[in-house]
Amino acid sequence: MACYFRRAIAEQVSQILGVTSEKIIDHVHAIPVNRKRSSPDFRLFLKSVLDDPADAAFYQEKIEKLSDRLVADSVVSNFGLTRGLLTVTVNRPLLVKKVMHKIRQDGFRYGFTSELLSGFPKGLTLVEYSSPNIAKKFHVGHLRSTIIGNFIANLKEAAGNKVVRVNYLGDWGLQFGLLGAGFSKFGCEDKLKTNALQHLFEVYVKVNAAAEKDEEMKQSAQEFLRKLESGHPQAISLWTHFRDLSIEEYAKVYKRLGIKFDEYAGESFYREKSQDVLNLLRSKNILKITKEGTGVVDLTENGDLSAFATVMRSDGTSLYITRDVAAAIDRMEKYNFDEMVYVTDKSQQSHFQNLFKILKMLEKDKVDRCQHVNFGRVQGMQTRRGDVIFLEDVLDEARSRMLQNMAKAQTSKTTEYPEDTAEKIGVAALIVQDFKGQLQADYRFNWDEALQSCGDTGVFLQYTHARLQSLLTLWNTSEEEDFNVSCLQEPSAIATLQHLLRYDEVIYKTLKELQPRYLVSYLMGLGHLANVAHHSLHVKGSTQEVAHARLHFFNTIRVVLASGMKLLGITPVDKM
Repeated sequence: MACYFRRAIAEQVSQILGVTSEKIIDHVHAIPVNRKRSSPDFRLFLKSVLDDPADAAFYQEKIEKLSDRLVADSVVSNFGLTRGLLTVTVNRPLLVKKVMHKIRQDGFRYGFTSELLSGFPKGLTLVEYSSPNIAKKFHVGHLRSTIIGNFIANLKEAAGNKVVRVNYLGDWGLQFGLLGAGFSKFGCEDKLKTNALQHLFEVYVKVNAAAEKDEEMKQSAQEFLRKLESGHPQAISLWTHFRDLSIEEYAKVYKRLGIKFDEYAGESFYREKSQDVLNLLRSKNILKITKEGTGVVDLTENGDLSAFATVMRSDGTSLYITRDVAAAIDRMEKYNFDEMVYVTDKSQQSHFQNLFKILKMLEKDKVDRCQHVNFGRVQGMQTRRGDVIFLEDVLDEARSRMLQNMAKAQTSKTTEYPEDTAEKIGVAALIVQDFKGQLQADYRFNWDEALQSCGDTGVFLQYTHARLQSLLTLWNTSEEEDFNVSCLQEPSAIATLQHLLRYDEVIYKTLKELQPRYLVSYLMGLGHLANVAHHSLHVKGSTQEVAHARLHFFNTIRVVLASGMKLLGITPVDKM
C-alpha cells in the first residue's frame, strides 16, 4: 500500500523539480515508527534524486523552489523540509482506509504485491539445506542449516519463485564402510527396529573406536567401502536399509519443525557421475596428477599449484567436492534453474569457493547464479540432563519447558492439544533466538532468554498472535466489510498503520540480503504496537460501530503477523 503514497509524493515532487517520478519513487521511504511520539510517514533525501547536489547554487535553488511550491492535497496533509530532508505526513483517514483495504485485499500476499519488489527476478530457485549424514541421529549442528534453508525457500516462494527444496544427504564415504563392517559385529536387528538411528549411532561409535586400535577392523571397513563402490549386492542392500531407516526417522523430526522437501538427493547418486566429471576435467587438461597419484585441479591463475583442490584419490575414486561438482552440473541440466542457494555453516566457505571456481573452469554459465549462504555456530544448547548433540532432545526440552511455563501462567487458555501447542511455541522460541542476529555470527543459546513471554522472543510473537485471534471470537463474520475510518484515529492505531506501511521495504531488504533478522525485528515492533493498541482500543464496552472498526484493525495486524511468522518457519497458535 505504501506504493500508492510513494507514487503520489513522487509525482508532486517531480513536477516541481523537473525530475521523473520513476527516479524519485525508489528514494521515498517509510519512516520507522517512534513509539514515544508521533512522526511523519515518509522521507526523501533530495540529494539522492538531484543530478548534481555538489553544485551548491543549483541545489539551493531546487530546495527553495520545492519549499515554495509544495502544497497539501487530498493525499498529503503536511510537508516538512529541513536541510535537504523532505518529510511527508499523509491524510490520516486515507492512511487508515488504504492500508487496511490493501491488507484485506491481499491477505498473506500483502507486501509481496508491492512494485518495490518488481525488480527481483522470478524463476526457478533451488535451495539445498539441512543435509544430515545418514545412519546418524539428527545432530543439533544441522538445526541452523535446516531452519535457515526453510526460511529462504519460504521467502523465495512468497516472492513468486517456483522453489525446489533439496536435502542433499551425506550418504557415502568411509563412515559407511565402518558401519557396514561393524554392524555384523556390534549390530542387532531388534534394536534397529526399535530405535534405528540411536542403535546405528552406538554401532558407529564402537566400530570407530575398534578401528583405531585394530588394523583388521580398519581393513574390513575399507573392504566394505570397496564393495559399495563396485555395487556388491549384499553391501548395497545393507546400505540401502540404513539409508531408508534414516530418512524415515528424519521425516519425524522435520514434521516437528514444520519442514518439507521436494527431493532427497545424496552423494551416493553421484558416485558414477563423478567419474564423468573426472573425464571432463581430463579432456580439458584441467586435471593434474601428483607424484602420489592423486588428481588435483590447479586453482591459481599462474599455474604454480599454490592453491588446488583434490578431486580424485590415488585409487581413482572421487571425493566430496567431485560429487558436488557432479551434483551441480546435474541440477543445471535437470532443472535449468535461475538460481541455486546452498545453505551450510561458514566452515565450508572455502569448499564452495573452490566448487564455483571449478564449475567456471568447466565453462558452466549458471555458476554465476549459484550462491553459498553461510552461518555461524551455536553453543550452549544443553538440556537439563547436560550436554546435548541431538536435535530431537532439544525439541523435547523446548516442549517440556513450555508445558511447564503454560501450566504456571495465569493468563494461559485451556487448549485441546497442550503438547502440540507447546511444541509450536517451543519451535518458535528456537527459530527467533537463532534469527535475531547476523547469520554469519556465532551465538550462545540461552533457554531462559528464548522462552520468555515478554521481550523479543518467539514466545512473545505466539502470545501476541493468540491474543489477536481470541479477539476475533467477538466478531460476527456476517458483518459488513466496510467500517468507519474515523473510528481509528487514535495515536496507537495510527502508529501501528504507519508500521504496516513499511512491510514491503522490510521484505525487500530481507530478500536482498537473505537475513531473517530484519523480518524478526519488524515483527517484534508490530507485536509491541499491537499490545499497546490492545490496551487502549477496547472492543468490549464500545459502540457497535467502534467495535466493528477495531476488530477490522486487529485482524489486519493478525494477518501480517501470521504471514511474517510463517515466512520464518513458525506455525502461529490460536490459543496458549
